[in-house]
Order: sequence, then C-alpha cells, then structure tokens
Amino acid sequence: MAKVLIIDDSPTEIHKLTQILTKHGYSVVASDTAEAAVQTASKERPDVVLMDVVMPGVNGFQATRQLSKSAETEDIPVIIVSMKDQETDRIWGQRQGAKAYLTKPVSEKQLLNTIMQVARL
Repeated sequence: MAKVLIIDDSPTEIHKLTQILTKHGYSVVASDTAEAAVQTASKERPDVVLMDVVMPGVNGFQATRQLSKSAETEDIPVIIVSMKDQETDRIWGQRQGAKAYLTKPVSEKQLLNTIMQVARL
C-alpha cells in the first residue's frame, strides 16, 4: 500500500484529500505545518508528498526545497497542491524541487493520475 503525506493547514482540505486517497487504497499521513512535515517525511518515508503552498511559518515552497535538498528525503516526489495558480508559482515550485503542480480544487482523476506519474507506483 502506497503512503502519501499530506501537508496542508486546512483541516477541510486534508479531509477531502484523505477521503479520495483512502478510497483508492492509499495509506495517508497528514501534517498541518511544513516544519512538522519535514520531520514526518524523514520518519515515515512516504511514497509521495502533497504540499500546500500558503501556510503559516515555513511555506510550501520552502518545505519542498528542504525535502528535495535533504539526503534523507530527496528521493520522495513532491506534488504541490495549491490555490496559487500563476505560471510563476508553477515555475518556482519546480525550481524548489516539486515534480508536479496541481491547482485547487483538484479533481480526483487528476490527483490520482499525477500521483501515479510522479511516484511510479
């Protein structure tokens, strides 16, 4: 069973994503702060990370950079899932190490297809 780490400060968004993923057989771990999520990723070793951008404290771009630069987590693909939908946001996310960028609200099909592509499950 593939494991997904969801990082989002919105309990509603975590709930929606968790419902989609568990319905399709994924194991889900969630964190509501980027700081905690970086530690969780090291400990839990998820197959993929779904990262919000706009969060208090460390934002999703910063956390993505931390994950992609750390020897412990550099092989875990990060998919940014954000309300920010400008092309500059997408480019910046990729420069920080994200493998894909989805704009909320994300469709179930789009989410599952993107996870399959980047995580090679």
